[in-house]
Amino acid sequence: MQRLGDAALKELQELGYDGLTVRNVARRAGVAPATAYNYFASREHLVTEMFWRRLQALPPAKVDKRRTAASRAAAVLSEMALLVADEPELAAACTVAMLSNDPDVKVLRDRIGLTWHLRLQAALGDSADPAVLRSLEFAVSGAMLQAGMGHLDYTDLPDQLAVTAELLLG
Repeated sequence: MQRLGDAALKELQELGYDGLTVRNVARRAGVAPATAYNYFASREHLVTEMFWRRLQALPPAKVDKRRTAASRAAAVLSEMALLVADEPELAAACTVAMLSNDPDVKVLRDRIGLTWHLRLQAALGDSADPAVLRSLEFAVSGAMLQAGMGHLDYTDLPDQLAVTAELLLG
């Protein structure tokens, strides 16, 4: 899986998302295409899995109760928003791939959404207002989509999301 992920990143860097195929990733990784397709049903599935693995690798959200709820939320939002900021080709691919109707992508999208929810909930505490929590989830997904479409730079997302957290949490 790691070799396939590494090969996919190289393919994205060289060919972009339009040139990415599971078959070419398998060739680059030195595995049979059938092996790659055992793990990934589509290129969308492969790219979304790459994002999911990066999200899973984040350390648990730190909850410092001395900080305001807004600053704790902003820190978690920033981590999530910057997850692929240093990998522009992967970031662009995620924007397209994660919107796919591929059933394997949907499963991963649900896991990603739940992880975002749990990380934000941990930052805000068990008494977090569900409407605020949901609004912060909308904010991070919308911000990443805006960056993925080129309307914002990923490096601007932490500040923008901090403003959103402050507006929602005071």
